[in-house]
Amino acid sequence: MESSILESIGVEIIGVMSPVSICMLLVVLLVYSLSPSNPFSASPTIPIRTAANLVYLESPSDSATQKLEGALLNALVFVVLIAVVTFLLVILYYYKFTNFLKNYMGFSAFFVLATMGGSIFLSIIQHFSIPVDSITCFLLLFNFTVVGVLSVFSGGIPILLRQAYMVSLGIIVAAWFTRLPEWTTWALLVALALYDLVAVLAPGGPLKLLVELASSRNDELPALVYEARPTVTRNRGSRFGLLVAGVSDSGSVEMQAIENPTTNVGDGESGGIEEGERSPLVGHLRERHLSGSESSSSSEHSIVFATSDRGRSREAEIVADEERSPLVEMMGLENERGDNVEVTTDRGIKLGLGDFVFYSVLVGRAAMYDLMTVYACYLAIISGLGCTLILLSVCRQALPALPISIALGVVFYFLTRLLMEPFVVGTATNLMMF
Repeated sequence: MESSILESIGVEIIGVMSPVSICMLLVVLLVYSLSPSNPFSASPTIPIRTAANLVYLESPSDSATQKLEGALLNALVFVVLIAVVTFLLVILYYYKFTNFLKNYMGFSAFFVLATMGGSIFLSIIQHFSIPVDSITCFLLLFNFTVVGVLSVFSGGIPILLRQAYMVSLGIIVAAWFTRLPEWTTWALLVALALYDLVAVLAPGGPLKLLVELASSRNDELPALVYEARPTVTRNRGSRFGLLVAGVSDSGSVEMQAIENPTTNVGDGESGGIEEGERSPLVGHLRERHLSGSESSSSSEHSIVFATSDRGRSREAEIVADEERSPLVEMMGLENERGDNVEVTTDRGIKLGLGDFVFYSVLVGRAAMYDLMTVYACYLAIISGLGCTLILLSVCRQALPALPISIALGVVFYFLTRLLMEPFVVGTATNLMMF
């Protein structure tokens, strides 16, 4: 009996929704901690000039028509700038300026962590009156920045540390976007959702071209992408499970998924193997072979696999003393001797860093009004993300993650602010609801 779609992608959905929820929660906490108690007061903070409001700088004294027109112009200019930069990125990647793109992304991450993150860090220190001297503050910020850049762009880094810094980048950028004026923020969110829809699905869209080019080269996307820990899966036509285990100097064991999507393994020979991302496995592993399974090992790496003779299955079972790795699994299945076997891998769901940012911007803007709107927007965004992930498992192609979530979030925000919040407050003040 085949499992349903929800059962097959349940782990991946939770693995993506958890960091998104953490990012939104921390942005809401930052907004409540660092923003004025009444953002809509007569003396708000001076708005900052960024790429998102180059044309129009919103003022409280402007009329609603002026704010709407200026917000639409700001959103249009910002989307055009993003489209130009994305097409430029596609051209550079097409002509294989890979090293330049990596260095540029590394510099961008360093700039975000050092300057924007440093500004937020100093604001937190000043707000909570944390006693720390300037030298210690500089050392902490420098170490945080350098480790972050190395974690995101270097190999051999624990996947949890890399994911934590990806979420940190999203929090820092989203916290800065929440400083934009209200009308500009809403126009920007709607415009970016529409742009994401066109850029990913339309023929000739920049993101669609970038994904297809990276897939044709079997290469990673030249962008900041959050990726869940890789899992090893099998093709339905093949019956083979392959796992590479590497033992480090400290005695811990790391499980590595095979990166090569199609590797033919014959009797006594094997194709080229590329190692994917490593995921640490807690505890020391013991290998138990049932019915005389075969294994080959060396001082650096050992390849554990399961085959079967004619009519007899051989299985290999890896048991962890403390816990099993839930994201790396080995499957031993029947196979005739001499037949070639195909090994496939699935690296899990990938979510762009921009999705983290603008989900959090929407919730952060809702936090400036009321907690009720925060709850409504959070549930709407998570529901939209779940629908997108289910569609991803059905369509089996890159899909935009912003449109459904942003549309539901914006609609739920205004419904809650204009209808639900007055109704709940009215009934509560008249003792009709407790």
